[in-house]
Amino acid sequence: MDGDRRKWRQCFLGGAVFAVCMAGTTLPTPLYGLYQDKFGFSELMVTVVYAVYAFGVIGVLLLAGNASDAVGRRPVLLTGLVFAAASAVCFLCADGLPWLYAGRLMSGLSAGLFTGAATVYVLELAPDSGASRATFVATAVNMGGLGCGPVLAGMLAQYVDWPLYLPFAVHLVLIACSAVVLLRLPETVRERRPLSTVRPQRPGVPPGVRAVFGPAAIASFVGFALFGVFTSVSPTFLAESLDVRNHAVSGLVVALAFFASIAGQLLVGRFGVGRSLPLGCATLFVALALLAGALRWDLLALVVLSAIVAGVGQGLAFRGALSAVAEASPPHRRAAVISMLFVVAYTGISLPVIGVGVLAGPIGLEDAGLVFIACMAVLVTTAAVYLLRRPVRVKI
Repeated sequence: MDGDRRKWRQCFLGGAVFAVCMAGTTLPTPLYGLYQDKFGFSELMVTVVYAVYAFGVIGVLLLAGNASDAVGRRPVLLTGLVFAAASAVCFLCADGLPWLYAGRLMSGLSAGLFTGAATVYVLELAPDSGASRATFVATAVNMGGLGCGPVLAGMLAQYVDWPLYLPFAVHLVLIACSAVVLLRLPETVRERRPLSTVRPQRPGVPPGVRAVFGPAAIASFVGFALFGVFTSVSPTFLAESLDVRNHAVSGLVVALAFFASIAGQLLVGRFGVGRSLPLGCATLFVALALLAGALRWDLLALVVLSAIVAGVGQGLAFRGALSAVAEASPPHRRAAVISMLFVVAYTGISLPVIGVGVLAGPIGLEDAGLVFIACMAVLVTTAAVYLLRRPVRVKI
């Protein structure tokens, strides 16, 4: 019993380190308007700055996503914390767009290293009898950390001096504390190999998995695309269209989507994967409709409601997608297939958001958002219809 208690304590501490890293990736979200005012760049540049993060994550997943299997979890996670600290320093030194690009790239590299390694580390630190609970801890601290970033930055920016500096100084302190915690946790990889043995992964989808992977990937793409829009342009929409200039409020609206995702992931256990995927798609469609209404009639209540519904839909769809794809994949190809799913998901965070930024100039942010919603609605409807006609036959 004492051994299990110690292992759970280690599991939760590892999860706390994971949350600190992920919080740093969303820390700038409620601050983009302030950066626009300070540096005078367009909405397109906001979306590009945001999307640079996703390119960093994708690059690490493809080039070094399996590094922790070779060199150990702690060295990779400590490297991720170094990149997270470098990101905070870039934002602290920012006097123009290049610093913001560098900060977001460093943040993407840190998240790319943590996404796989920290998830596995949290699972390995937990007792063998608590696999299901540990899986929820890993997914909850990931989304919870993402949600805490905009809340922390929004509160500090609104109610404390130095809004463009204090959030990143606080994050540096949290990173330092996380490094101390990580150094006191045990390494879980017993047989380690030199870094030179790590090779770039070649994600792929075996023919037998494609029927499951296609709709799962589309649902993941739409869910992450919605998150991308909320975290990149919703603060600007709140300020310009709804006259909501309180940074704490805009940070909280974004955070609601991430916190609601945790609830959505919990529901997968109740509904099962076969039902969760189409239900997640349907929920995402409802979220898109609510967001369209918010853009059309400039209603804050609909923005908040769409954030919550989008989070639940994303949680249902993405955890369902991961479970379905993992079970359908042959063991020797499972890591490569899941890496491909993450690549598709993070592509959803970047490309559609840049598209919104490109369209915002000539047609305005609201109309650009409506074009985005229409495109995502077509994708998610296609996935839902396919899943209803050919249900996924797996159990979570």
